[in-house]
Amino acid sequence: MRHVVSPAKGYAKWEGREATFVDCRFALGQPQSGFDAYATEHIPGAYYLDLEKDLSAPKREDGAGGRHPLPEVDALARVLERIGVSNGRCVVAYDDQGGAMASRLWWLLAYLGHDEAYVLDGGFAAWKRAGYPTASGVEPLPEEAGRFEPRVRADWVVTADDIAARRDAISAGRVVLLDSREESRYRGLSEPIDKVAGHIPGARHSFWKANLDAEGRFRTVKEQMQRFEPLQGAEEIIVYCGSGVTACPNVLALREVGFTNVKLYAGSWSDWISDDSRPIATGNG
Repeated sequence: MRHVVSPAKGYAKWEGREATFVDCRFALGQPQSGFDAYATEHIPGAYYLDLEKDLSAPKREDGAGGRHPLPEVDALARVLERIGVSNGRCVVAYDDQGGAMASRLWWLLAYLGHDEAYVLDGGFAAWKRAGYPTASGVEPLPEEAGRFEPRVRADWVVTADDIAARRDAISAGRVVLLDSREESRYRGLSEPIDKVAGHIPGARHSFWKANLDAEGRFRTVKEQMQRFEPLQGAEEIIVYCGSGVTACPNVLALREVGFTNVKLYAGSWSDWISDDSRPIATGNG
């Protein structure tokens, strides 16, 4: 089942009122900018969910859980109900960050057992280029809230302790640890966000933006299969990034091409370095 939907198919769902559209635009360091962009122009009927207020739990002072901890399950369910989402209701998420923020919502919905979730390919820009309608202002909440019962897939998530327990399997290549950040951050050459540079020992590198073609759309299934060919045969693939957000496009792409053993290290690098006793690697290995 594909979870990336083209603007044309998204428009068909929008026109038939078959889906709830969610605007996920967000910029790190400019937390208000996403909502401002939504209020200025958005897909008609779309609701706005904020990465840090709605799709993450508050950060802990000790850094455990990372910069964007997973939201509490019941709290997220209530957020979804507020915008009219019920079990089985189709949800189409979009952003203007190459699907990074929209994929976070896709992953959270899938984690809660909700499979009718999609990312709009090319985001809001592709919607506009196609000439589809837009609106401004803030959409009123639906008169009738949804009824959402989470069915949590706990095996979709791993912790730092889980990774430590898999150290030998990672070294042997049976378990693949995949770092989704820019190469310079993976290699420890720069770190513009977190307090420590480098990567988790044994991790391979696959920048999440390699999912996208020159037009900013997800690559074809054939191209993605070629990209992830070296991962065939792995018992398990654990994906991480800086805070568990931009890893989600890689999780999405892997599942799009048939990998079923894909898990997210939700706390990611920012959680890993919250404990000074955990090892750190630099360079290409």
